[in-house]
Amino acid sequence: MNYQEHEELETVIVGGGQAGLALGHYLASQNRDFVILDENSRTGQSWRGRWDSLRLFTPAKYDGLPGKPFPGDPLAFPTKDQLADYLEAYVREFRLPVVLGARVDEVRQDGDGFLIASGERNWRARNVVIATGGYQVPKRPAFAQELNPAIVQLHSKDYRNPGQLQPGNVLVVGLGNSGAEIALEASRTHPTFVSGKASGELPVRHGRAGARFFLPVIRFLGLYVLTLNTPIGRKAAPGFKAMAAPLIRTRSKELRAAGVQLLPRVAGVTAGCPVLEDGTSLEVSNVIWCTGYQEDYSPLQLERSGLPQHYRGVVESVPGLYFLGQEFQFAAASATLPGIGRDARYLAAAMSARKLGKSSREAGQPQPNAGQLPA
Repeated sequence: MNYQEHEELETVIVGGGQAGLALGHYLASQNRDFVILDENSRTGQSWRGRWDSLRLFTPAKYDGLPGKPFPGDPLAFPTKDQLADYLEAYVREFRLPVVLGARVDEVRQDGDGFLIASGERNWRARNVVIATGGYQVPKRPAFAQELNPAIVQLHSKDYRNPGQLQPGNVLVVGLGNSGAEIALEASRTHPTFVSGKASGELPVRHGRAGARFFLPVIRFLGLYVLTLNTPIGRKAAPGFKAMAAPLIRTRSKELRAAGVQLLPRVAGVTAGCPVLEDGTSLEVSNVIWCTGYQEDYSPLQLERSGLPQHYRGVVESVPGLYFLGQEFQFAAASATLPGIGRDARYLAAAMSARKLGKSSREAGQPQPNAGQLPA
């Protein structure tokens, strides 16, 4: 990378989704010198690019970012495009310095700061915040490439609507929330199977009544009970990333009622066809992989190997490096719209303390403890 010419800034935020924008709001209110790098060509594009019928699980009253409530009916569940439009409006209203089309190639330590490269543009910053979240690289099993080439394969990241599917059976692999919702939609036009086992189901029906009476309880637990400051939260945190969320809107009985067949896990491929763990071979024309994502921090080049530990996004071993938008960064709700604002406010305070030469203790920040998490 050529770093001979670069722009000097106090802070570079890598990631222009809701996490990066929430932090940008706090930094802008402090008149800080920063920029937000978004690899997409339009703010909110990561939401617009998801399947057409996607709606949020949280009602609008919980979906606003700091300083701007989500518009409209507070008990309605916004569409993914409504959220994307809201994020665009958020950038305009607070005049956030977002650079679009800036995919970060490398983040490298440089003295007491960092050098950030994106194509032909370079920045040097005292602070860098990795706010790219956990939905980065789609996961598929290695045996996916062994399927018959005539079978249409899509990851949930690339699925938009049933019009992408060819006639014939559809196999949805993964019974999480994405898998359940996509399987239900596909079943209206295609015979549909879904393989996998749900980790649980919401005990009440999702909808306006649940948003009024039940979701406030879930929100309270996710924000204030399951945190790194509580024994139960610290116990839950290590396994939280690996644990699939319970089915929320579309549950097993709705799938069965729609004619979707629930099958065991897919274990491999034989003669080009998917094979279940009970040995059953399936004749399908389409496979939709709802198998999640993996994080990708390969652009982050540190002097020490491996990703550093952090507490609430603050990396003590690499001054000036921060993370935001991770699962259970501080609480079970950290990676969600209801929880991102609190974590962003904490990081803004931590960066302000560093600028003043104060430690976390002097700034009144809680100290790292047994709840420390790897980045």
